[in-house]
Amino acid sequence: MSQQAAVFNRRRGGVLLHITSLPTGTIGSDAYRFVDFLNQAGMTIWQMLPLGPTHGDKSPYQCLSAHAANNALICTEQLHAQDWIKRPLPENDIRSMLKAAYQQFEQHASEAEKSAFGLFCQQHQNWLQDYVLFCEIRESQENKAWFDWPITLRDREQIALYDFELEHLSALSIRKFEQFIFSNQWQDLKQYANDKDVLLFGDMPIFVAHDSADVWANRHLFTLDELGQATRVAGVPPDCFSETGQRWGNPLYEWSKHQTEDYQWWQDRLNTQLALFDLIRIDHFRGFEACWEIPASCETAIDGQWVAAPGEALFDKMQTVFGDLPLIAEDLGIITPEVTALKEKYAMPGMKILQFAFGGGADNPYLPHHHETDSIAYTGTHDNNTTLGWYHTLDEQTKAHMTDYFGHQDEDVVWQLNRTALQSIAQLAILPMQDILALDGEHRMNVPGTTEDNWLWSFQWDWLQQGCHERLRHLNELYGRS
Repeated sequence: MSQQAAVFNRRRGGVLLHITSLPTGTIGSDAYRFVDFLNQAGMTIWQMLPLGPTHGDKSPYQCLSAHAANNALICTEQLHAQDWIKRPLPENDIRSMLKAAYQQFEQHASEAEKSAFGLFCQQHQNWLQDYVLFCEIRESQENKAWFDWPITLRDREQIALYDFELEHLSALSIRKFEQFIFSNQWQDLKQYANDKDVLLFGDMPIFVAHDSADVWANRHLFTLDELGQATRVAGVPPDCFSETGQRWGNPLYEWSKHQTEDYQWWQDRLNTQLALFDLIRIDHFRGFEACWEIPASCETAIDGQWVAAPGEALFDKMQTVFGDLPLIAEDLGIITPEVTALKEKYAMPGMKILQFAFGGGADNPYLPHHHETDSIAYTGTHDNNTTLGWYHTLDEQTKAHMTDYFGHQDEDVVWQLNRTALQSIAQLAILPMQDILALDGEHRMNVPGTTEDNWLWSFQWDWLQQGCHERLRHLNELYGRS
């Protein structure tokens, strides 16, 4: 059995809030203020969603890169403070602002600053050049997916890529500069958080988007045909939530090719995430034991099948390279004994969602009396309704079960569940910011299976009730999480 990573060695409480849900949606002053709020509330974890550049639907789970950051998260106020933006520019035009900053950087940066930029590009050469080329070509092709580009660019013919690079040297450098700026700002924020005893908790989707730099640059590692089209795609089978299952559409992994290359692609991916975060959730962890494989020709997930994945070999390699892994398994859904064994072998805590606990029998594994130390207690996640919104949808029988289970109702239902999560024997407990603010279902972050109006929610500081951080600190101290 693996030894558990040091970040799990004490009881901790935390808050789930994506960067885009901050009032300004960047890693600027609001992010530092939020770290201060966590510190004052006795919370020592800030959980967020993936940071990558998104497609038009803004989903952080379908990014253009598994390594790059979304440039919209960059704080332009800091660029002004560094005198890298001299003239007034539209505040909502991030690309123009970063272009102007790069021009100032080129002309006025010190030798040390330019050397740092060069070192950054060198250290990230395994993905950075492919990413900036991908983005620049994609923009030149009116944002068409890479498998719809002209054949020479789609198939990465070296002469075509060389000619394109020569024609767009400045634009490619600006895109590299964007990633350099984000990295510097992020590491400053991470240092500030860690100094305040706050750990940053990231999220790594198991699959990557078909239209991404990762797939374009590594076609042999994915289930694609000679035209770049997916032959088999990911999803989940039919269940009580969907008669046709979920067809996600991500290409699957050609695991034999990953094994041949000693899982180098995964080493690079995890290395990027470990540089950003102190602990990482693996979304859809069960896919490392077996994936639901759907023929790409099928419009639904009905005709898929479970296909084994080499999770043990992969995590053995990751453990050899990185040591004890600060990973958390998203173990929701159809979980078999084999998936549980894989999670436990590598000492990865699983998830306990209180919104899943009520309305059934006493054997429900999400009920607090079934929680385990090696787990994380949540009221809900980014894919759930807010706790208040969820409660409003319950039938009277389920509400009665909750009242009977708790034996009293001295607090409103939202803070009853907030308290229960922090009270749990689970080593970690995470509350979505919406539940700390006791907001209704109009404030949920995502509705799975839909593509409209998701990932847009943000809060305002004046929504915080007076004394909120004292209330949270008291609960954290009361239940040994402070």
